[in-house]
Parts: sequence; C-alpha cells; structure tokens
Amino acid sequence: MPMKALSPHAVSDPETAIRLLDTILLIADTMNSNEPQSQTKMDKILSIVLDYLGAEQGSIMVLERCKLVVCAATRAEIIGMKQPLAADMVASWVARQGEPLFIEDISKDKRFPMRGGGTYKKNSLLCVPIFHKNKVAGTINVTDKAGNRHLLKQDVQLLLHFSSIIIWGMVLEDLQNKLTKQRSTLRKRNKELQRQQELRSQLSSMLIHDLKTPLAEVVANLDILSYTITGDNKEFLEGAQIGCDLAVRMVSNLVSIDKISDGKQQLLRENVNPHELLTEALSSIQAIARLKDITIVHNQEAGVDLPELRIDRTLILRVFQNILANAVSYSSADTKITAGIRPGDDHVLFMFIDEGPGIPSTMSEAIFDKYARLSSQHDALVGTGMGLHFCRLAVELHNGRIWVEGSEGQGSCFFVELPL
Repeated sequence: MPMKALSPHAVSDPETAIRLLDTILLIADTMNSNEPQSQTKMDKILSIVLDYLGAEQGSIMVLERCKLVVCAATRAEIIGMKQPLAADMVASWVARQGEPLFIEDISKDKRFPMRGGGTYKKNSLLCVPIFHKNKVAGTINVTDKAGNRHLLKQDVQLLLHFSSIIIWGMVLEDLQNKLTKQRSTLRKRNKELQRQQELRSQLSSMLIHDLKTPLAEVVANLDILSYTITGDNKEFLEGAQIGCDLAVRMVSNLVSIDKISDGKQQLLRENVNPHELLTEALSSIQAIARLKDITIVHNQEAGVDLPELRIDRTLILRVFQNILANAVSYSSADTKITAGIRPGDDHVLFMFIDEGPGIPSTMSEAIFDKYARLSSQHDALVGTGMGLHFCRLAVELHNGRIWVEGSEGQGSCFFVELPL
C-alpha cells in the first residue's frame, strides 16, 4: 500500500528536514516548468531524487499494458525499453507485489538473477513501487550509492515518499498532454467547421443569385399575361403572381442578410415621405390579404405633417412588407390589420397591429432570430423564418429599433422606430 506523505517533523535533524523540503520544492518547480517534452522533466526529477539520496544510477518506469516502460534513466540507452510485468526481474516483482525491495548484496540474492558485465558498481539495490489511486503505476529503481556508502533500508522510506510526488508529476503531465491533444483536435475541428461554413455560405450565395434571374423572368411573363387573361383564370394568375412576389422577397431577404452580416451592405439613402412609403407597402400586400379575406387599414391621422426620412427606401419597404406578410400569414379570415405612423422628437414610429393569435412574451425576442417561427400553426405564406430576422438587421443598420408587443390570444403590434 502507498505510504503517507513525509512530514518534516518525521526528520529529527533540522538540517536534513530543510534539505528535504528544498528537494521537494525543486521537484515541484520542475513539474510546473514549461518544458516542451515530458522526457526532459522526468529526467530532471530523477536527477533531483538521486542527488538527494546520494546515488549515481537510477530509472523511473511506468506501467503500460502489462509492461514496465523506462521513461527516465541515468543511462540514456535504456530509455524506452520495455519489461514484461510477468518477467523474473526486480522491477517486475516490485510492480506485481506492490512492495518495495531492498537488496543489500545482489551477488548473494538468489531470487532474482542479476546480469553481469559491470552494470552495477556496488552491491546494494533499491526498487520501490509508484502508487496511483491504490494501484501500482510504475517503479523507481536506485543503485550505486556515491562514495564508500551503500544504500540503506532507511532510503526505502525516503524513496517511497518521493514516489508519491513523482506520480503527482506524472498525472499532471498526462493531463497536460491530454489537454494539448484536445486543444489540437479542437483547433483542427474548428478549422474544418469554418471551412465547411465558408463552402456552405458560398454555395448558398451562388444558389440565391442564380435564383434571381429565372424568378425575374417569371414575374415579367406573368405581368405580360395579366393584360390578356380575364374571367376565372384571372384568379389563378393573381395566385401565381403572389407566389412569385413572396419568392422574390425571400431571395432578396437572404441576399441582404448575408451582406449585412458580412458588413458589405451599403445603404442607398434618399429622402422618403413616411406616409407614401407605408402606403406602398400596404398596397403590395393587398392581394395576399384579399385571398384570406383580411382587411388592410391605413390609419392616417389628418393634418399631421411628418418630416422626411433619409433611409434606404428599398430595404425599409421590404421590412414593412415582411411584417405585413407575417401578420397576414397568422391572421384568420374576417380580421383586419391596421398600420399607422406616430411622430416623435427625433424619430418616426411605424406601427402594425393584427388580430392574430398573438405572441407569447417569452418569444418576443426570439422571433427575430434566424429561422424562428411564431408558432406551430402557420400557412405557406410564413416562409423560412428569415423575414423578421432580416427586418431586425435592416432596421438596426439604420440605427433604428424594432420590437413587438402584445399577448397570446390578443393579437400583436410590431413597432419600427427610425431616426430622423
């Protein structure tokens, strides 16, 4: 079993206690250093331990898949060597038993045959297990005490305590390596996601722009047909024109969203009369409202003069059209949609009131997000959920505000505030 941490109070000699604490601090500093490779750290830690013990040779071995692997050693040529856990060798025996082994004279020990050839200068040998979570994680091997002294049994206790510090370093190093690998993996994945996002964005842009030409041709041809078709077929033609108008507006929304998000949308400002702009927006939505038996009301106060707005007329007109189309989509037959304008000190406020199902207060912000839907009950006119997102981007690009008020079951009121 692993030993308890060594306390300075367990050392009677003050000078020895100070030296021990200095050694522990050296090991801690080494573990906390920013060495590029763990091999360098473990070699330095081994050198510090050997210096404290006054030993000349040693190694640190880590248990990996039933094999002990040399991760640090005074003899560089054995680093990386593997020793089977089942082998009849000193380190393997210690790792299997989980107990330290002190051999006073290896020449007389018959349990573990030692290799000759002058590997060891002296007869004493010490090997202790390294514990992690009550399991053997490796071993520390020490030989050849400096000077005329041999390793003593007292050195076992010291080496056991050093082993607990070393395993702390090994665990920290392992965590650091894992974090480094995870960061590297995340960087690679982020780059790949960014690349895929750019490809999707490019493909989306190409598709959107490619759609604009055929849609424009369809709109133009339908407009020509409107002069020749009469009677019952007129209704089918109007339906086709409405569908094309919605498709054109959706494509335009997508193009504008990409440009605004990328900071490439340039405002083509001009002086615009607020009442005329609102009248045009209401006129463009009349056909859709008529199909659903919805009444459009322009609540224009008599005698109220409004200052002109300097805005991008096309963008703001599309904002109003999207809000109105959205209101029509969620309104029932025989209801009405009321639009009006209210002047302010430094702004003009546009209001769009419907008698639809209303918007829960929890959704008052989320409905302006990408792909947001007001509810699960919608018709084909709702579209992709990009309309209100475009509205927010376009209004904020004018330094204005857009928001919605109302409650569920009592209709909604959208507000668009544009600065003068």
